[in-house]
Amino acid sequence: MPLPLEGVRILAISQFGAGPYSTMVLAELGAEVIKVEDPSVGGDVSRSVPPYAIEHDSLYFQSFNRNNKSLTLNLKTKEGREIIEKLVGISHAVFNNLRGDQVSKLGLDYASLKHANPKIVCCSLTGFGTSGPQASEPGYDYLMQAYAGYMSLTGDPQGPPVACGVSVIDHAAGFAAMLGLVAAVYAAEKTGEGRDVEVSLFDTAFSMLSYLAIWNLNRGYEPVRRTGSAHQTLVPVQTFRTSDGYLVIFCAKEKFWGELCTIMQLEELKADERFANFAQRFERRELVISTLQKTFLTKTTDDWLKVLRGKVPCAPVNDLSRAMKEPLVMDRELIVETQHSSFGQIRQVASPIRLAGTNMKHRRAPGLGEHTTGILKNYLGYDDNAIADLRQRQVV
Repeated sequence: MPLPLEGVRILAISQFGAGPYSTMVLAELGAEVIKVEDPSVGGDVSRSVPPYAIEHDSLYFQSFNRNNKSLTLNLKTKEGREIIEKLVGISHAVFNNLRGDQVSKLGLDYASLKHANPKIVCCSLTGFGTSGPQASEPGYDYLMQAYAGYMSLTGDPQGPPVACGVSVIDHAAGFAAMLGLVAAVYAAEKTGEGRDVEVSLFDTAFSMLSYLAIWNLNRGYEPVRRTGSAHQTLVPVQTFRTSDGYLVIFCAKEKFWGELCTIMQLEELKADERFANFAQRFERRELVISTLQKTFLTKTTDDWLKVLRGKVPCAPVNDLSRAMKEPLVMDRELIVETQHSSFGQIRQVASPIRLAGTNMKHRRAPGLGEHTTGILKNYLGYDDNAIADLRQRQVV
């Protein structure tokens, strides 16, 4: 069975994390993603991100650009503009993750490209949107965690605000952008008319405030950081220290509270009317948590997992190396392998999307400009002399 996006061609003018993550997943769903890189600056800046970087490549770059093709092209030259418009004419979408004010300046919006292809979809993943007072500012995941209040919610209550160790906003915005792009391409195939699609890091971060936002907007609720990364309202939902590490318990239903008390041999806690439901446990949070914590310290994390797993939602607090060895990783085939001439075999995480009846193929991320000659020749009809001339003038 073919991959669902086979036959869809996407031109990607993007770098670093959020944009390339989005188009990488689209590529693994079958889309042909042509990554357009500026040769005058050495291509995507993530090619030089340490600690594992070589000339024009890095493991960081490999993690975000699997299954892409690379076309070097200087869009600020007259010839470069002509080439991109020719490619727009045979493509379905143009994707970028530039600063918001750069999208129209570089002519990557629908108004600038519809003459080349009325069905083209122009998807922009920016920091703060393509309009407004901060459109010209660069946007990054950490900034959005600060702007949208995430950092104020994260970390020990006695310490400073803390950012999540993974770029969650980048990845979430990448998913939002790919959904918007696919939906618009689907519509364009039906109507014959493309459009702009806009996703910003800030909008994505703000939208994910979800229930905390509705509490605040309608009742003035102001969340606080709690010890053990505890949930704002549900008790017990948090991290507990064990004799050799940490364990997360998530009693999101009343039945889990009863199971937890029974397994921990705390029947008196289960029978105590003061802790009979979520509201009462919330009122007496400190007493509930301190009682549970004393018992959790009597066994190792693995010992608790053996008796709790399958009965009470729980998880070990793994470090990265242990997370890579979780049995589920092997069972779910979440590690894929590609071959690289310098790095050798590269093992990396797989796309989370699974499609019945298809096998995703995994190719290493491309070398800088690796597909330039083939694209210019096979798609646009340039001959060797014309390509050589473009190289000499640093257009490609």
